[in-house]
Amino acid sequence: MRRKASLILLAFAVFFTALSPLMRWYAFPRLAKIPAGQYQTAVLEAKNPVLLDYGSMRAKKVSKVTVVQTLKGNVEESDKIERSAGRDVVVWDALSYIQGPDGKMVSKVPERYIFDAHSQEPVHATGEMVDGDQVKREGIEFKWPFLTEKRDYEYYDAQARLTRPIHYKGTTTFRGVKVYYFEQTIPWTKVPLPKSMPVKGITPESVAKTGTTRWYTTVRKFWVEPTTGAPVYGEEIQNNELRGGTLLGGRDKVTVFKGHVKMREDYIRSTVDLVDSNRVLVLLLTSYLPWGFLTLGVLLLALALWLEARGRRPDEPEPAPDREPEPVIA
Repeated sequence: MRRKASLILLAFAVFFTALSPLMRWYAFPRLAKIPAGQYQTAVLEAKNPVLLDYGSMRAKKVSKVTVVQTLKGNVEESDKIERSAGRDVVVWDALSYIQGPDGKMVSKVPERYIFDAHSQEPVHATGEMVDGDQVKREGIEFKWPFLTEKRDYEYYDAQARLTRPIHYKGTTTFRGVKVYYFEQTIPWTKVPLPKSMPVKGITPESVAKTGTTRWYTTVRKFWVEPTTGAPVYGEEIQNNELRGGTLLGGRDKVTVFKGHVKMREDYIRSTVDLVDSNRVLVLLLTSYLPWGFLTLGVLLLALALWLEARGRRPDEPEPAPDREPEPVIA
């Protein structure tokens, strides 16, 4: 019985030990993915920024500007692209809606971002766009890969329609969560005007006819939780200008927007809570289960060897039975 039990334990030990690397290196890359139907909203604010009044074409300081960023998973489109791409794909319909202190729209820029559900690499397919313009993204946007590394990444800037490095600057703690800090600088770059403008009659086409162009620079900062690759906080120090042409009334340039945009406090709390819960799920596949299976396998192996060793001990000699002494015949 001992030998049979030790063989069974040995089989389980081999099974759980083999399951440990399979869970980490085979199951995790296939099971960890962004859900196709994810919906997320973040609100950012710039306090006391400079904003252009298109009525007078004069820039002035205002109390605040609010940016509402929405990411909505388009399940129907992702299913359609998956059939042709042959892999799990996520389609995010994103919208950046900017409003002034009076609540009126300053601009709104829609995007369609298509990417691999597992690696977060861009997937180029029909419909990929920024503000109605077809684009071909390179690098990440909105989210880092699972198990983010301490290195620079290529990050796509939707306003400038270009990809530039976003640099790893160090590891820190944000609201009790270990995060990697990344920073990207986009130098002054000529960029298109938003197609949705706050004043009727002013369109990108009408502005282009005056010879006036829009320029933009920003310093982009992200604090990223490395296990999930999700930013828990973000900021931008941004500056937009109109330059040249007849629209400015002889001026060389005028500020469109200049301010320090930060995530609003209530959305920081909800984002940290969401990332914390998702982090546990990723750690389950990358750490808790693999190490747990390995430990269980080692314990079962030790128990099997112990039972086998006990089964191989020589049995102790049985005591001789007591017998009556036989008479001696002379």
